[in-house]
Amino acid sequence: MQVSKEKFGELNGETITAFTLKNDAGFELTSIDYGCIITKMLVPDAKGTVENVVLGLDSIEEYEKYSPYFGATIGRVAGRIGGATFQLDGETYELPVNDGNNHLHGGHKGFDRVIWDTKVIEEKDYVGLEFTYFSPDGEEGYPGNLNVKVTYTLNNDNVFKIAYEGNSDKNTLLNLTNHTYFNLSGNLKRDILKHVLTMKSDRFIELNDELIPTGELLDVQDTVFDFRDGRVIQDGTTSTYKQNILAGQGYDHPFVLNSNHDREIVLEDRESGRNLVIETDEPCVVLYTGNQLTEDFEISGVKSKKYLGLCLETQKHPDAINQPNFPSIVLEKGKTYKSETTYSFNKNK
Repeated sequence: MQVSKEKFGELNGETITAFTLKNDAGFELTSIDYGCIITKMLVPDAKGTVENVVLGLDSIEEYEKYSPYFGATIGRVAGRIGGATFQLDGETYELPVNDGNNHLHGGHKGFDRVIWDTKVIEEKDYVGLEFTYFSPDGEEGYPGNLNVKVTYTLNNDNVFKIAYEGNSDKNTLLNLTNHTYFNLSGNLKRDILKHVLTMKSDRFIELNDELIPTGELLDVQDTVFDFRDGRVIQDGTTSTYKQNILAGQGYDHPFVLNSNHDREIVLEDRESGRNLVIETDEPCVVLYTGNQLTEDFEISGVKSKKYLGLCLETQKHPDAINQPNFPSIVLEKGKTYKSETTYSFNKNK
């Protein structure tokens, strides 16, 4: 196993560095220190052909201009906060409005748009990257001086793990995720409509027309939101169900997981033979099927389009601070936030 690095570009006079983790099985992952963005993930198919299985761009300028959060760490709070406002400890906090009337993915300059300090990890059984960032009190409207650490590790079993950690000197909000768009066909040969997704989830969170949770949990039974026995993504893109239509003809929904670290999320592209098993300690995963991807740019020579990739964003319930029925996303002063998600490729059932 090895770690290499090279210059990726420059932004406002600062160098952006790309780090590549490589294991002995041919799995390769490249990430830049801007947004902890995963730019490439090279994974063998059933015949051993190694190809990229994520959506990524070739330059920092493209990420600045076009990227819909490709591969990035999202924070302080993943997803939307309704009305771009919340109350905490008797105070009202106004956040940047960057999605209709709402606040999305941490604001105009969320964790996806900052340069992180990076330390290379080289151990006997794994290699990795430790990213750290200090978010000052008031950044993007949030209270508290916050220290965040995101650690990527890769082992020889093709298991990639993301571990999140955070602490603050004031009560604040924290709900971190990764926004990688997966396409297991390899090098974007096909869209993700024929990908088969299996999830251990009986309920999903109902959204309103602004994609803000209503607070209601809906049963997946007898809907195209039932992935318990496996379902092709295309089912949700052709559905006349209101929840699919308001999401832009597809999915952009949080699913409440029945179990954790139990093969709870499995994505398959049967033509290439690749599969991805996602296991997490988070209560939810947001399935987003690329419904809003535009056609005004290229991704490594392939024209962007709807359904070219899908995200499986493990996290806590979106807009939880404004939803009294949802578990809290308040990080208390002096407490430590911890969460981890593993991504295992071509793992036998």
